[in-house]
Amino acid sequence: SLIVVNCIIFARAEAFASANKVTDSVIDGISMGLGFTLSLSVIGFLRELISNGSIFGNAVLGSWFPKIAIFGLPAGGFLMLGLLMAAFNAIYNSKDKPHKKSVKSLPEKSAEEV
Repeated sequence: SLIVVNCIIFARAEAFASANKVTDSVIDGISMGLGFTLSLSVIGFLRELISNGSIFGNAVLGSWFPKIAIFGLPAGGFLMLGLLMAAFNAIYNSKDKPHKKSVKSLPEKSAEEV
């Protein structure tokens, strides 16, 4: 996944740099690099926590926590990415829509109208 991220960063930097000033391109490159570094760190942190119950080799979760081995495998990175994307989309979409839909009642007809 590191090679894919590097390709994304380089492609994005080239596309942005070809259409903008040098200072804007430098700021964009630094911010994109930091953003991808943060996202990869969060994915790696959560994968290690769920698959081993540890952080940097130090046991954090006790024996009561069920370790899910698939998150330690290469496919676990894509699974974690998909789960995080679903979580962020659910949070983002919940802010746009009201939680309770109001039900509009129909006006009641009088006995003369029926």
